Amino acid sequence: MATDRSTGSARLDGATLLGYVRWTVYALVSLLALCLLTVGTIAIIAEVKGTWHWQIHLQSTLSYVGLFVSRLLVVLVPLFVVLVLGRQVVDDA
Repeated sequence: MATDRSTGSARLDGATLLGYVRWTVYALVSLLALCLLTVGTIAIIAEVKGTWHWQIHLQSTLSYVGLFVSRLLVVLVPLFVVLVLGRQVVDDA
């Protein structure tokens, strides 16, 4: 009996591909939430402690996390747009 798929490569349909995009968006949003949680935690510690040492930690964390979040948003925003548009185009998603 012949099958639809060739033995060498399997094609991805739209719903499967959109599922991969969805999980990628979820993972990136989770990373963004963890970054904001980290900055918030260090900010609270810096406020409670009130020492210059924790202020330096807060400043360095903000600079590094700000850079990371900017790069993360460069990837996340287009993927989110693809996800929203793809859910309207693909029926099975």
